[in-house]
Formats: sequence, structure tokens, C-alpha cells
Amino acid sequence: MTLTYHSTRNKDLKVTASQAILAGIAPDGGLFVPSFIPKLNVPLAELPHKSYEEIAYAVLQSFLTDFTEEELKECIHVYSEKFSDAAITPLVQAGNSYYLELFHGPTIAFKDVALSILPKFMTIAAKKNKNKNDSVILTATSGDTGKAALVGFQDVPGTKIIVFYPKNGVSAFQERQMLTQKGTNVSVVAIEGNFDDAQSQVKALFADPDLRQELANHHLQLSSANSINIGRLIPQIIYYIDAYKQLLATNKLTVGEEMDVCVPTGNFGNILAAYYAKEMGLPIARLIVASNENNVLTDFFKSGTYNRNREFVLTSSPSMDILVSSNLERLLYHLSKENSELIETYMTDLSVKGQYRITAQMLQDAEAFRAGSATEADVINEIKRVHTEANYTIDPHTAVASFVASHFQNDRPMVIASTASPYKFPEAVLEALAPDFESTDLISALKEVRTLTHNPFPAAIEEALSGEIVHDKVVSISEMKKAVKDFLHV
Repeated sequence: MTLTYHSTRNKDLKVTASQAILAGIAPDGGLFVPSFIPKLNVPLAELPHKSYEEIAYAVLQSFLTDFTEEELKECIHVYSEKFSDAAITPLVQAGNSYYLELFHGPTIAFKDVALSILPKFMTIAAKKNKNKNDSVILTATSGDTGKAALVGFQDVPGTKIIVFYPKNGVSAFQERQMLTQKGTNVSVVAIEGNFDDAQSQVKALFADPDLRQELANHHLQLSSANSINIGRLIPQIIYYIDAYKQLLATNKLTVGEEMDVCVPTGNFGNILAAYYAKEMGLPIARLIVASNENNVLTDFFKSGTYNRNREFVLTSSPSMDILVSSNLERLLYHLSKENSELIETYMTDLSVKGQYRITAQMLQDAEAFRAGSATEADVINEIKRVHTEANYTIDPHTAVASFVASHFQNDRPMVIASTASPYKFPEAVLEALAPDFESTDLISALKEVRTLTHNPFPAAIEEALSGEIVHDKVVSISEMKKAVKDFLHV
């Protein structure tokens, strides 16, 4: 059976993997999903003998069926070029948990794993489909996606990238990383609103027929680098399989034994990748969804009702400050047995009423998922606890997952997705480890974290601190379309 992709809102709309990657989002506003989830084509017993790149090839070959072996290997080579750790995503034991470090790429956040390879996918996909238009990558970010996408697409021929982020809704370091981004094809724009505002408007721009036609008249077409792009999601499957490999290699598991996975969750892409890995046959018992005070997903998995009608809270884990988790739509599609009409109804209800309720059967079929949340006080206490007990420093997003995971700990290995370097969020780390430290600026805060943790600055720190601010645009939500057109000169 040939694997194709179709929209969550219209299962009759079928495209190839390369076409789905180029489009980013389906024309009906739905998200592209695979026609089936392939089984892992590497025996579990052989995983310890495979490199990260070999596992990556096995996964990508299964999902990106219209890419050749040569094309996939060209894409995968990016990991050895851009990641500072030979293991790519090393698994580190601290106390009773295993932290899957996903931050050894160029922007020290987990988004690098997918966004280093996505530009390769898109360049090859454009050639494969004889695409004569330049791709305009239009992305909303809650912090990490923006910089990772900017680095990935910087000066890539045939592409332009525009990143919108919520002013005052990302950390000081995340903002500086984006504002110092160089490149002739990049634009960074702050919006007066939160991430949900930015994401909703970006989706509206994708669905705007007038904008689509204006861009086409200038040989341009929109695409996305958010996890709504299936090319972003699939590479994230790889590191869960590699985590299992590392547990086998260190005799923490025997072949076939299960592990639990806990993921700090905002837009639901990272935990969905773990779900796909489980469906491929990876022995995962529980998929634990960890939320901060924006705990809409916690309530959803406990009740079956998704309700975004609540206060939006700015927290120390800004990449999770989200009330509309886009990738949940993909999970709902699978749980509904591919009922695209039902998904269309849910998404309409979410847009109009701010809520929807899934069927009892769907909630039962989601039994592998568990959910919990952490308050701001929980996050600070967890950073301090892990540092004190295990001499290991985590960022606030990882702390959310670590706190939630502690309530589900049992005899199975608990793999916690460590999604960012603590250097990305020095204010929260210092509040936990040095509450009396009075930080006067970002540089002094970063230096204090270095003193406390004895970890050298990653290259990304030096680059951001020495870089010149080159972006300063701030717009209202209603001005986002104009900002796109102005940058593209259309």
C-alpha cells in the first residue's frame, strides 16, 4: 500500500509527501496526515547497533515515500553538520528519570531537530514537483520555532521567511535570538497580542484567496515551518526511537519492555510524534502530556472537553503559553477513525464557541495519554529540586514535564523530553537557584547561570549576545497581512 497524505477535514484530498511538505497546510484549513502509520522497519533488538542517522533514514523512508534514498541521506547529513553532540539527542539519567536532551542544535532548543532538516525537504520537494514559485515560509512562534526556522531557512535559495511572535510573550533571550537574525530573505515581526492571536491570523492568511492570488501573480506561494507542516512533525519521531535505543544499549530495558514518555506540551506536535512512534510499534506505555498554567490539555484528557474559554497566562515557559493546540486535530482524526466530517465540526465549534466535546469512544481510545499541569511555583521548585538532588540543571519547560512526570513515576523508565537549554531561560533558572541574585541585564544573568551550573556557553549564546539587532517591527493583529505584503513587495 502506498502511503499518501490527506487533510484532516477531507480524507478524499490526497497528495504525496513532498506536496504536503510544500503546502504546509491543506487548502481547506486542515492538517495533512499519513494515510496510515507504517510499522517500524528496524527490529527493536537491532536498535543499539544503529546510529541516529540510520534510525532517521528508517523513519523518513517509511513516511516520505516519494523521496529517493539519495535525497533522504542528503537531508539526514545535516545532523552531523549542525549538532554539537555526536549522539544528536543524548539521554541523560538524573535521579529516577531520563532526560532526552533535544537542545544540542544551533539554537539550543528541540525545534532544531526538525527545522534543520525541513529546508532540505522543501528544496528537494520543490524540484521534485517542478515548482517555479518561491516558497514564503509564514510562521507564528511562541519562542523557539521562530529562531530555529530563521536559522534553517537563512539565505536558502527559492525561499523567504516571515516570523511573527508575541511581543512580551517570549523570553528576553528568545527575542534577542530572533531580532539578531541575519539573512537577506528573513523578516521578524512582533505582534501586539499573544501566540494564539498570531497563530490564528497566520492560519487565516493561509486561507485568504486574495492573498494567495496576489502572491501567485508574483511567483510566490505560502508554506509553513510550524509543526502544522508534516515535514516538521515526522523528524521528531526519530528521537523517541533513539531514546529507546539508548535505554537498550545501557541495559535499562530489555527488548520489548516498555518506557513512559513525558513531554512539555504547547502546540501538541512533540507529544504527537511520540504517539506516532508508539503506533509504529515502539514500546511506549504511557504518553504523559505536561502543561503549565495554561492547562487546557490537562482538562481535555481528563474530561473529553476542549475549552479555550479561559484566561491566557504568561508564564516562565512561554513556548507552552498556548490555548489552541493545533496538532491535537491530527490526534482527533486518528481517534475518530478518520471521520473528517466530525473533525470539521469540532474545529468549527472551537472557532465559533471556543470549545468542543469528543465522543466517549474517542476518549477511551486515548487511554494511553495521561495529563497533568504545573504552577509557576511548581516549576521553580522543580528546577531547584533536580539541581539539588541530581546536580542537573533544567529549563522551565523541562521542569513542567519533570514535575508532572514525578506524579506518574513507577518501575518503568521515565523519559522526559528536555526541550531547551537552561541558558535560554536564565531568569527562571536564577529564580530557582539564586533567588537573591539581582540581574540587571541578560548578559549578567547568563553569566550567573554559567557560574552556577559550570556549563560553558553554547555557541548560540555567543552568537546572540554579539549580534546586532536588525529587526524592530511591531504590528497589530490586523496589520499582519500588510506586513507580509510589504516584506514581499506585493
